Amino acid sequence: MKGFDFEEERIKQGITRVGAKRVLLQLPEGLKPEGPRLAKIVEASGAIPIISADPCYGACDIAINEADSLGVDLIVHFGHAKLVISKIPTVYVEARSTAVVKEAVEKALPLLSKYREIGLATTVQHLDTLKQTRTILVKAGKTVIVGNCGQMNYPGQVTGCNYSNVKSIADEVDAFLFIGGGIFHALGIALSTSKPTFIADPYDNRAFSINDEAQKILKQRWQCVQEATNAKTFGVLIGSKPGQKHFDHALKIKELAEKHGKSVYLFTVKEIVPETLLEFPSIDAYVNTACPRISLEAPQKFSKPVLTVNEFMVAMGEESWENMLKKGLFEN
Repeated sequence: MKGFDFEEERIKQGITRVGAKRVLLQLPEGLKPEGPRLAKIVEASGAIPIISADPCYGACDIAINEADSLGVDLIVHFGHAKLVISKIPTVYVEARSTAVVKEAVEKALPLLSKYREIGLATTVQHLDTLKQTRTILVKAGKTVIVGNCGQMNYPGQVTGCNYSNVKSIADEVDAFLFIGGGIFHALGIALSTSKPTFIADPYDNRAFSINDEAQKILKQRWQCVQEATNAKTFGVLIGSKPGQKHFDHALKIKELAEKHGKSVYLFTVKEIVPETLLEFPSIDAYVNTACPRISLEAPQKFSKPVLTVNEFMVAMGEESWENMLKKGLFEN
């Protein structure tokens, strides 16, 4: 697959370093087609390659349990920076993109015309482009700020559930420019900061606003919160994935809901999908303590409200909608 650095030599070095005999390759959906090619490299290095065919949603979703059950000596996790401490040796291959961003960033300039202070952000794949992007924006008369709050591996980095870098500079900027493809992470920026957010997509060489989509989601989330206020029975979802297990949050939610006279049940779940929740028709609404971004799909996919922890606080009257938005819509 052209356009990404898979660091094949570092994979070989990792195999040699730990003397690995079995290697589990874990790739997110966009990179999975590279699995068979990478498996040949592992096999040529003297180890048995095993490709994980399960979905991989982020660095929080590392396949530790699967690797352990298969007697794997090394996990090679692609597409994300290190997040979870694994008991099994792990090589994180960030798969940095080689896509050229100049054209897309220049197309974003007209969209940013009425804003002076611009916050820059991207995923780990495009971090190498921030310097060039800053240069283009400064040349156009913009003041550029890149957040670095210390919670992430790199300045300017965002993940699907952590927008601490952009939130740390939200009061200093007029708008954000996200470098990368798709709308997923840019939506997270808009929903976390309530700032105008634009995308410079180097794959399609285009630039566009995400603001209308963000407002649509906010309306949908408000409707879910309103519906949940009438719920009598809550299910609290506890993720079983290594980076999504927040049992303490679940216990606090249970205690608070019961204080408000609600019936509460705890559920452990690996994949939060509509079919799973349909098995429990007596549950009126759910509170998701696993991956908070799953809750954003509720109006389209789930038949019952699936709230984030912060939204649950609003439904219980413990927090106002406005204050919750300042804290963050979906960050647990």
